[in-house]
Amino acid sequence: MSRLRDSSHVTRCPWGASDPVYVAYHDREWGVPAHDDRRLFEMLLLEGAQAGLSWLTILRKRPAYRKAFDRFDPGKIARYDRRKVTALLADEGIVRNRLKVQAFITNARAFLAVRDEFDTFDAYIWRFVGGAPRVNRWKTLAQVPARTAESDAMSQDLRRRGFAFVGSTICYAYMQATGMVNDHLVSCFRHRQMGRAP
Repeated sequence: MSRLRDSSHVTRCPWGASDPVYVAYHDREWGVPAHDDRRLFEMLLLEGAQAGLSWLTILRKRPAYRKAFDRFDPGKIARYDRRKVTALLADEGIVRNRLKVQAFITNARAFLAVRDEFDTFDAYIWRFVGGAPRVNRWKTLAQVPARTAESDAMSQDLRRRGFAFVGSTICYAYMQATGMVNDHLVSCFRHRQMGRAP
């Protein structure tokens, strides 16, 4: 990615300018096409952890999540036992919700199964957008959908494969985060950097 210019003189998506943590995330990560399996796994788990909470809360806790969950190594997480779950539920750095912690383990096992079937999770998950980012041209945040036919299909298939906390709204947020869709507003400097619609 090219070096970002002085960030105080650019136009961003409104949400991306509301907090320094959001600024860094918006400018460097959100909407960037991700093809690394570890990053795709991390973002899937974090999007699920966000359910019912603000994304800013999860971003602030991400360093603690990385430490608590072995830097999102799916092989290690898939082997977590009851003692490990008890330890995680005592960790004040993460969201201490038993269902969400258990979902991380469930999803790690499902992730490994998908990777075995498709060779990479990347090969599997990008099929839902035909292998290339969908570039949208939204002018206002009100135009950005919460879910789409693609996120519905992704959610349904992930659930069929045993994943948890993968509703369509979560899946669409995941698609935005991993660059499967470019939902930066057209006025945002990152929309131009991510590429324009043909």
